[in-house]
Amino acid sequence: MHETMIAQNLLAQITEAAKAQNAKPVAAKISCGKLNAINDEVLLFAFEAIAKDTLCRYVKLQIEHKPLRAKCKTCSHVFSIEFSKPQCEKCDSDQFELLPDAPLMLEEIELETEKNHEKN
Repeated sequence: MHETMIAQNLLAQITEAAKAQNAKPVAAKISCGKLNAINDEVLLFAFEAIAKDTLCRYVKLQIEHKPLRAKCKTCSHVFSIEFSKPQCEKCDSDQFELLPDAPLMLEEIELETEKNHEKN
């Protein structure tokens, strides 16, 4: 199950960032492409399970799926492709090339420091 390995890597990166800032991690956002074979529910479950007794135990993990992009061979327009209507949104051509799917990335980590906590 590769979601567990992804969750372990996320936990390590979030923990490292929190320790470097001497802060408590409260949220993190990851993104990936539409064709990425990640099961959101399994990843969230795996992250919660391995973070249980760690600094990241209260981290809210958000997953954003980036749209699949294509480039029209007729007009060179780059667009988000819809599988229900696989054609260029500008010229209606059905001649296009799929661009690489967005990689899995840790986009942001929200940290809470003592200073931030005192303000809230």
